[in-house]
Amino acid sequence: MATPTKNTAMYYPWHHFVLLPLALLMAGYTILRYTKVAGDDDQTARLWFSVAALAVIGFGVLVMLRQHYALQLQDRICRLEVRQRYFEVSGQRFAPLEKQLSIGQILSLRLAGDAELPALAQAAATSNLTPKDIQARITDFQFDAMRV
Repeated sequence: MATPTKNTAMYYPWHHFVLLPLALLMAGYTILRYTKVAGDDDQTARLWFSVAALAVIGFGVLVMLRQHYALQLQDRICRLEVRQRYFEVSGQRFAPLEKQLSIGQILSLRLAGDAELPALAQAAATSNLTPKDIQARITDFQFDAMRV
């Protein structure tokens, strides 16, 4: 079996295929209903405007929050993982290099095998390699199928 060389998108079925489509439909329906009564100065127009606004806000919250919190937590965990792996394979702390690296660079280093991690981390810090450059130099690619 061939080793994958890039991460693929992961889906959470309840969020992506149930709640998000329903929220989108609700937002669309309420906006459509409001446009039919827009300009009227009555309770119905105000009610549909309020419901449409809440539906759009709810849809936006669903879209933004699900990924935001998960990725922040995963970034912290990945940073700790690279720290631990770097220490295990090199016997040195990762902190001095970590201060010179962005989170994108650290996430790319995470995909490197144990044998190449110390040298690649040094090269990334001294040469300021981009995450794509780091991934291009990886020969023992450790694919991560669990990242959201």
